[in-house]
Amino acid sequence: MLQEDIAILNDRFGMTSTLEIIDRNSIPVLRISTPFARTLIALQGAQVLEWQPAGHQPVLWVSRAAQYQTGKGVRGGVPVCWPWFGAGEEGKPAHGFVRTRMWDLLSADWHGELLVVRMGISDTEETRAIWNHAFNLELRVTIGATLVMELITHNTGKESFTITEALHTYFRIGDIARTAVSGLENVQYLDKVHGFATEVQHGTVTFGGETDRIYLDTASTCVIDDAGCDRKISVAKSGSHSTVVWNPWVDKAAGFADMEPEEYREMLCVETCNAGKDSITVEPGGSHVLRAEISTKAN
Repeated sequence: MLQEDIAILNDRFGMTSTLEIIDRNSIPVLRISTPFARTLIALQGAQVLEWQPAGHQPVLWVSRAAQYQTGKGVRGGVPVCWPWFGAGEEGKPAHGFVRTRMWDLLSADWHGELLVVRMGISDTEETRAIWNHAFNLELRVTIGATLVMELITHNTGKESFTITEALHTYFRIGDIARTAVSGLENVQYLDKVHGFATEVQHGTVTFGGETDRIYLDTASTCVIDDAGCDRKISVAKSGSHSTVVWNPWVDKAAGFADMEPEEYREMLCVETCNAGKDSITVEPGGSHVLRAEISTKAN
């Protein structure tokens, strides 16, 4: 059945030498190649797995031990966390339920030199049993020399609802010990590693151990100084007033079945979020857009 579905998708959306839907262990994946970038996007979770601008090294990271399974998130790329970020209530999945469900491919169209891919998911009886609200959720991915991701929440019901959310972006870096993040100076953060203690960032963010922080009341652009790859990665955003910075370090990484122990050295999450108290209330008929724009340049 999957092969039939993929054939139908290719007939409808495929573009010779530009866009092909392939089967990766029963998960349909969009393989995209434009003059400006190579990109992979899994329809399960609408998860961007790869983005490599022309003339540059890959920008996103996916674990070499990542597991491609129906109903299971892939370790890496850009998981979509919605309608909550972090641990769910008892019996409910962490980071919400859309990242492990199949999304619909809505369109793939050229806008000038940019290819725009739209994917969507709506409420069902199954989702309402988990989270009892009517919604339509869209991820719009614009592929070019920059990568733009827009997570668009529509409230299609008769009551308001409140969400937290994230574009949980994993970046590929050369060496975490030689990496720094600017743009969060003097910002207050919650330090999950130390019991959610409230701290203030002094100088750039550097890494010498497990790091798991929610930076508060910030709409700033972050810049990852990736000295190991001799480049800088910029993460601009809108619709977000919190940023998460995460690296599991050696001990926690060793406990992940879908991550090789030493891979913590080559990855860093800088996540565009509405997390913690930075929640979003969407009124009936209303919408909210969470937007991240990623670019890279050599040092």
